[in-house]
Amino acid sequence: MLVLLPPSEGKAASGRGAPLKPESLSLPGLAGARAAVLDELVELCAADEEKAREVLGLSEGLRGEVAKNAELRTAGARPAGEIYTGVLYDALDLASLDAAAKKRAARSLLVFSGLWGAVRVTDRIPSYRCSMGVKLPGLGALGAYWRAPMAEVLPEVAGGGLVLDLRSAAYATAWKPKGAVAGRTATVRVLHAPTRKVVSHFNKATKGRIVRSLLASKAAPESPAELVDALRDLKYAVEVEEPSKGGQAWSLDVLVDEVH
Repeated sequence: MLVLLPPSEGKAASGRGAPLKPESLSLPGLAGARAAVLDELVELCAADEEKAREVLGLSEGLRGEVAKNAELRTAGARPAGEIYTGVLYDALDLASLDAAAKKRAARSLLVFSGLWGAVRVTDRIPSYRCSMGVKLPGLGALGAYWRAPMAEVLPEVAGGGLVLDLRSAAYATAWKPKGAVAGRTATVRVLHAPTRKVVSHFNKATKGRIVRSLLASKAAPESPAELVDALRDLKYAVEVEEPSKGGQAWSLDVLVDEVH
């Protein structure tokens, strides 16, 4: 099972660990594309704070993020699973999983990123600010920029198993599973059952809990149908829209009555 996650806008501090070693990151096929984004982002943020703030869409209160980006090559690095914070990652709570579940997380979780393309939760990265919606002056819109390198690398990473796609819309633009991979892909919405509406905070928290439940339970679904069974066994209320033809993703709605 491969689980595709969005990052978090807010991130933990880099800390005092050893700096980034780009060659150590997973998915080495993305190395060239990563280097190009890193080079432009660091140069932009080091040269012109106001322009960088405009490009990155940062408020006055987030001005310090520009300086942080300028020092990405020398800042301390930590596992991505510690860098990413926010509602989904609080609910996932990787640090409190047992050793076996952490190993499953290391194998199966893939976090999408405007800067790195995608990383494993064990990859050591510095704290940064660069969403997939950013349009860099030289490289253009990052969602579009990442499509070609992702299309080369991700099908092999997905292999022959289930792909559980929990990304937000902005990050889904960077890679759309196609063909046989799409047929093994399930996307998930979380709906507040009484209103049948998506509420962002609850959506993120429930997705984090879903991933945690799957990792902790040792469930190993190999297809969207098996995923539905696994989630129902874990007491989630799931409604399914099966694709009308091959090569299309399954759509799952997880219904929650009380959300927190």
